Amino acid sequence: MSGPIRRVVVVGNGVAGLTAADALRDSGYDGELTVVGDERHPAYSRPALSKALLLDGDDLSSHELPPATHGARELLGVRASGLDLERRLVRLDGGDALPYDRLVIATGSRARRLSGLPEELTLRGLDDALALRARLAGRPSVVVVGGGPLGMEIASGCLAAGCRVTLVSDGVPLSAHLGPYLAGVFVRAALERGLTLLTNGATHVEASAGQARVHLGDGEVVEAELLVSAVGDIPNTEWLAGTGLADRGVLQVDERGLARPGIAAAGDLAAFPTPYGRRRVPLWSSAIEQAKVAGAALVRGGQAPPLRFQPYFWTEQFGLSLKAAGELPVAGEPEFVEGGPGGPALMRWSRGDGSGAAVALNHRVPIPKLRRVSQAAA
Repeated sequence: MSGPIRRVVVVGNGVAGLTAADALRDSGYDGELTVVGDERHPAYSRPALSKALLLDGDDLSSHELPPATHGARELLGVRASGLDLERRLVRLDGGDALPYDRLVIATGSRARRLSGLPEELTLRGLDDALALRARLAGRPSVVVVGGGPLGMEIASGCLAAGCRVTLVSDGVPLSAHLGPYLAGVFVRAALERGLTLLTNGATHVEASAGQARVHLGDGEVVEAELLVSAVGDIPNTEWLAGTGLADRGVLQVDERGLARPGIAAAGDLAAFPTPYGRRRVPLWSSAIEQAKVAGAALVRGGQAPPLRFQPYFWTEQFGLSLKAAGELPVAGEPEFVEGGPGGPALMRWSRGDGSGAAVALNHRVPIPKLRRVSQAAA
């Protein structure tokens, strides 16, 4: 897509949309910029929702980000309902339409659910976190379904709030994300803090009379006053129906984040090239790195640098803090670079395929150093 750039529309006001808008300005774009976000809140830190926000006492600021400086017109609480590629229009709920010369698609994803029951809570947005926080004040019994990082963080926060918590997982929690060694460290910490763990997976859920019931694969039924599920996400691409942009619900982008000339995508809905194939990487750090590249590419084209993605992940739960650089999960025992088992440690793994990973567990290490240790393990 050639021609002057006078109007850019960014659909999505999460960190990908915010970062893309900043990248457009940093790359020299000074024209009309409009950001559309279906949430009524300004952009905020989504990782904080399942970490500090559940534990902050009277302080509700842990999720807040500095005010945006991109100078865009922000349409918050407004949902994009369709896209007309031929006429270059983003259609909005209510019938309005926004013309564009360049477009950023950053509508993210939503929580996958086990049911349509209103009793099933999920934790995806700020309103979800505030609702869960309010429910925890009464110290209900809680069942969390999902053994990934989000499910474990939610379970940790519920325990810290004084609730009796059962976590239902399909296998050992975190093993598919971190590998058996690190998963074992976190599971031991969770059990020591009082988590009840069931690993037969959930088949379906029910609710009535203020009680939620989770049916397990072995026939057991778990009851609790509060049900929270964390079983994955679904990219928000329905508004792109008929455009041909979304392939099975995912936008395929090139190494500069372009889905096609003049249209960039970044964040949870974008699958981008990695050394292991084209992947969707729904992580906070991934969204930021993608959006920086995509925003620059809309202005500078092929002169913009391509994405050189370096995986980075962190979690805080059950009194443990983990930062990881490189490809996860990891197999086998770690090499201890600093510290040792049972205490703060900097560890690394070589995957045997030319890649490596470094993990800091309750260990303060700058991210650049963590990346260097990861690269040294490759």
